[in-house]
Amino acid sequence: MGTRFPIEYDLSPDTIPAGRRWVTLRIKNVGSDILTGLDVRLNSLDAYSVSVYGTGSYVSSLAPGEERLLPFQVSANTTASLYASLDGWREGEAFHWESPAIMLTVGQETAELVSLFAMTEPYPALKTTIRCEAAVRGLAESEGLTVEFWADTPSGDFEELASVEVKELTEGEVARYSAEITVEEKGSYTVYAYLYDGVRRIGRKIEHIYVT
Repeated sequence: MGTRFPIEYDLSPDTIPAGRRWVTLRIKNVGSDILTGLDVRLNSLDAYSVSVYGTGSYVSSLAPGEERLLPFQVSANTTASLYASLDGWREGEAFHWESPAIMLTVGQETAELVSLFAMTEPYPALKTTIRCEAAVRGLAESEGLTVEFWADTPSGDFEELASVEVKELTEGEVARYSAEITVEEKGSYTVYAYLYDGVRRIGRKIEHIYVT
């Protein structure tokens, strides 16, 4: 259960099998104002892994202390993060709210991509070589995994930086893998790390670099 004022929220169940499933978003008004005309949506941060059907739910009024249970149908492939959003009115003024990321675990994966981090100062200069590190954690005995690193450059090129085989992992073991990129253009770079189990993508992380 989480809270971002003035809404308390949770998603249940938080673990589902792969396929088309139903989940329930609970929202509660923990503020002191009546919220009206609410367009409530459940949004995916990775539609390849989890997509949400429909256009959302309408809640005409949510009084202080009142809660609602709203069902949403999802198509689940792999574990991903979702977030809830509300648009409506509070005391006669337009109101927007959204939750932090809510993890929805899908099936029983053998490993997860925990993080991606670019080891650089905030605004690196041209010609700087930047090391990007991804951490993979075993959720069970696992083998045959691969981490791929890619970069989207300011000019729009999508470049593969490295493809690395992951060693056999035990449950709870963390392994770190890295790739390097030398920045040749000014502007925004987006670095991606993908975790594959065979041909199936089971994880993705993104890091942004701005070159001055």
